[in-house]
Amino acid sequence: MRAAHRPPGLTPPAPWAARFRSRRRGFTLVEVLVAMAIMAVVTTLTWRGIDGMTRTREISQASLDRSLRLGTVLAQWERDLQAVQDGMGVPGLAFDGSNLRLTRASEGGLQLVVWTLRDGALYRWASTPLTETNEVQDAWLRSQQLLGDEPGTLKVQDEVSGWQVYFYRGNGWSNPQSASDRPSMGAPSGAEGAGAAPGPGRGADTLPTGVRLLMTLPAGSLTRDVLMNGTGY
Repeated sequence: MRAAHRPPGLTPPAPWAARFRSRRRGFTLVEVLVAMAIMAVVTTLTWRGIDGMTRTREISQASLDRSLRLGTVLAQWERDLQAVQDGMGVPGLAFDGSNLRLTRASEGGLQLVVWTLRDGALYRWASTPLTETNEVQDAWLRSQQLLGDEPGTLKVQDEVSGWQVYFYRGNGWSNPQSASDRPSMGAPSGAEGAGAAPGPGRGADTLPTGVRLLMTLPAGSLTRDVLMNGTGY
C-alpha cells in the first residue's frame, strides 16, 4: 500500500501532543464557586480594612478639630481677662452664675464683653468700643438682657453642660457669687450693701489676682487658671 502523500515540510504531530490535547478541559463549577468565594472573602476583608481606616481618620480629625477650637476659645478667654480695665462706674469683672461680664481695654476705647452659658453652649458677646461713662453704664445694663442674636454675639463652644468661675483673692479661691467675695472700695450702704449684685454706679470693685474656669464638657471637666497680670498657668 502506498503511503499517503504529505506536503513537503509538514511533519506528523508527535504522540505526546495528541495526548496533551486530549487531557485539556475547562474549570468545573465547583472550582469556579470556590474561586468566587475566596475573592468575596478577600474583597470583604479589604473593604473592612479601608472602612476602619476611614472611620479612624474621621474620628481623629473630629477630635483634632474640637481640640483646636477649644484651644482658640481658651486663648480668647485669657486675652479678655488679661485686658480687664476697671472704671467708668461699672465693675471691671463680675460673675453671676450664668454670665461673666468684664470691661477690657481695646483700640478706640473700653469694650464690654459678656461670656454666657445658654442652652448647652458657650457664647461670647462684645460691644463696640465705648468712650463715655454713660455709654459704658448703658451697655452694662443692656448686657443683662442679651438674647443671643445681638450683633457681636458668637457661639464659641458647643456641648457645655455646666461651668463655674472662681476668683483668687488674698491666699485662696472664692465664689464670686458669695457676699464675702465683694471687697468693694467705698461700697454703698442701704439696699446696695455688700451682698447686693454689682451694677452701674457702685464703687470700683477690687479686681482678683486670678480667675479659675471650671467647664464640663463631654470628655470631662476642664480647669483653666489665669493670672490677671497676664500670665496663664
